[in-house]
Amino acid sequence: MTTNDMLLRQVESHPYPLVFATISGAHLYGFPSPDSDYDLRGVHLLPLEEVVGLDTGRETIEKSGVEDGIELDLVTHDAKKFFALILKKNGYVLEQVLSPLVVYTTPAHEELKAIAADCVTRHHAHHYLGFAATQWKLFQKEDPPRVKPLLYVYRVLLTGLHLMRTGEIEANLRRLNESAKLPYVDDLIGRKLAGPEKSQLPQADLGFHEREYQRLVAELESASEASRLPDHARGKDALNDLLVRLRLSDR
Repeated sequence: MTTNDMLLRQVESHPYPLVFATISGAHLYGFPSPDSDYDLRGVHLLPLEEVVGLDTGRETIEKSGVEDGIELDLVTHDAKKFFALILKKNGYVLEQVLSPLVVYTTPAHEELKAIAADCVTRHHAHHYLGFAATQWKLFQKEDPPRVKPLLYVYRVLLTGLHLMRTGEIEANLRRLNESAKLPYVDDLIGRKLAGPEKSQLPQADLGFHEREYQRLVAELESASEASRLPDHARGKDALNDLLVRLRLSDR
């Protein structure tokens, strides 16, 4: 059985109809280790009776398992919860909607991708700054340090910078670095691709990476202030219309 077959089987066993399921995590970011698990993310649709009745359905479904030595992790949110997250300036959910690594899709997914572009604001920079700060703390506290959290630091900061400057979501660190041209990023990616998921970086120049982290944080803060992106999401009405149609179509 191929990896794609296993991913499809995980999706097909979901208890509710799906709007989409895509691959997130290290595979989306362009630096999966040989033993990296597959992070599937998506949106499911609760039936109308489980929304308006006293017994409400599960807003979030989490499934995980191991097949042929490959760890598969599927997390989906009901459409209403997911749409609300989009409006809360959550860059992570935008990355899921727009991921090019699609396992399952529908016409509603295509519509949602178009609407997502109208939900990007310059305040999405705060999401990426916060995520980078969390990963930087994780990187700092480990001895010896690991490659993965450091790559996440650079990935989210460069994604945020790209978004502020272009209005487009790009989560793949390799492609991001084609314009950023940070030579140490390619070296870190090479280490991650060649080693296990928890590969270490025993000779990391912590002072250098801290200076780079602070430099990119300041650059992202400045890019947010200078960005021409709007202050508020403009896709709320379209999201509401899509949600109503999805609910009614399930009757």
